[in-house]
Amino acid sequence: MMNNILYNLDLTVLYRFLFRAVPALICVVFHEISHGYVSYRLGDETAKTQGRLSLNPLRHIDPLGLLMLIVVGFGWARPVSVNMYNFKNPKRDMAITALAGPVSNILLAFVLLIIDRMLLSAFTFRTGGFTIHTFITTTAQISVYLGVFNLIPIPPLDGSKVLFSILPNSLYNMLMRYERYGMVLLIFLVLSRFFGDYIYIAFSKIYVFLRSIAFFGY
Repeated sequence: MMNNILYNLDLTVLYRFLFRAVPALICVVFHEISHGYVSYRLGDETAKTQGRLSLNPLRHIDPLGLLMLIVVGFGWARPVSVNMYNFKNPKRDMAITALAGPVSNILLAFVLLIIDRMLLSAFTFRTGGFTIHTFITTTAQISVYLGVFNLIPIPPLDGSKVLFSILPNSLYNMLMRYERYGMVLLIFLVLSRFFGDYIYIAFSKIYVFLRSIAFFGY
């Protein structure tokens, strides 16, 4: 009797973990591939050479970063290597490459919400329908959150590279050299409830806006 309870409990925990891990993995991989693809299109083949244009999640994930994204909503993947000096316009193209990740997450969420509307219209809540609906919306929510979070202009997040691109070259190069130390500040701010509330507000507004468009007239 007790063994059966423990067995069922383990399955429930595993199911809940996978139900967040798989969507998070999809969003992270999509985010990193977008960085790599845009950098490649702009003239830098570093990501392609390192195999980072692959759909294989093992090439992109950082185990601790993925776990953090699942548990607390703050996570990271293995950053895509970019050699900005292969770009025709290094600062501008670096900013475009950085922006590609968050923008791709917003677009992914929008496409998922459109698919969700189509499925709801076709199948309503037949067997398995609610599970599919929950999976799609969970993935869309994580994708929006990941995109919003990465727009924060604090190194090493993508938003910092966009912000730094408008700075003078001397200041830009200095900040890029010390961007790794921004992680300490970032963790401190994320743990702050005040900062977290602003992230959630931005996420909520963008998600509701995307959903209202996707479900317009539904």
